[in-house]
Amino acid sequence: MMMRIATFANSDQMITSALRTQATMATLQVQEASGLKSEYLADYGADTQHVVNLQVSVTRAQSYIDAATLADSKVQVMYSAVGQVSDVVTQLRTALSAASSGTSTGTTSAISSAQQLLEQMAGILNTQYDGQYVFGGARTSTAAVDSSSFATGTGSLSTVDTSYYQGDSELASVRVSDGQSVTYGVTADNSAFEEVMRVLKFVANSSSLSTSDLSSALDLADQAVDDVATVQAKLSDSASRIESAKSQQTDFKSYAESLATDLTSVDVAAVTAQLSTYQAQLTASYTAISKIQSLNLASYLK
Repeated sequence: MMMRIATFANSDQMITSALRTQATMATLQVQEASGLKSEYLADYGADTQHVVNLQVSVTRAQSYIDAATLADSKVQVMYSAVGQVSDVVTQLRTALSAASSGTSTGTTSAISSAQQLLEQMAGILNTQYDGQYVFGGARTSTAAVDSSSFATGTGSLSTVDTSYYQGDSELASVRVSDGQSVTYGVTADNSAFEEVMRVLKFVANSSSLSTSDLSSALDLADQAVDDVATVQAKLSDSASRIESAKSQQTDFKSYAESLATDLTSVDVAAVTAQLSTYQAQLTASYTAISKIQSLNLASYLK
């Protein structure tokens, strides 16, 4: 009994140490499995606020990236549609040039082509992306163009007519950082589109085309070609600025994630090595405890 009393303190101390080692091993096992120092922010001590700030920065950067990606997709759709507008006016110029030869067949063909191209033009300006009309300004749920009444009558080659337009004048804008927004897009009443619609309407609803009419129509078509190209250039510039801002946010996000990882992650290989050391230590501790607890006075006296 005296031997058991004498060894109690050592035995208790070794058991406490073994339990502490076991608790440390449990923590290391969680770190090894998750790759993180802790699953709880409170365990990061002085670094907690830094970790939270970095996580917020990463989330905010991702929101900017998502917004820029959506805006860039819309711009690409617009750019493609404007390319189709350029094709339309080029076809019209070709037909008008052919009609300038003075043959009735050429004139008839130009009028017929204009009728088809006017309908095609309306369809292009009613282009949708993700269920929204991209050329209608803020009125994305309403078709940007209604050519049903516009397409009647020849109108005038010299008088601006945007009666076909159903949208508003607001251009889309996307916030790409805390201090930067990029305005992009174009509406269907843009002067370049209006010029195309005006000359198409005139030619499509003419019963005949005089030399003067053909000359004026060609002049307006030529002007439209240049103005449509300008619209495409502006869209290209908007796309470039959006993509540049998106790239900057992507780089920043990667940097913030790297800093957060440095604060929250562990070296898994090092943790695995520590676990092996603690495992050997724990095994030795339990072996020693077992030896001590097996001691008794009777065995000693033998």
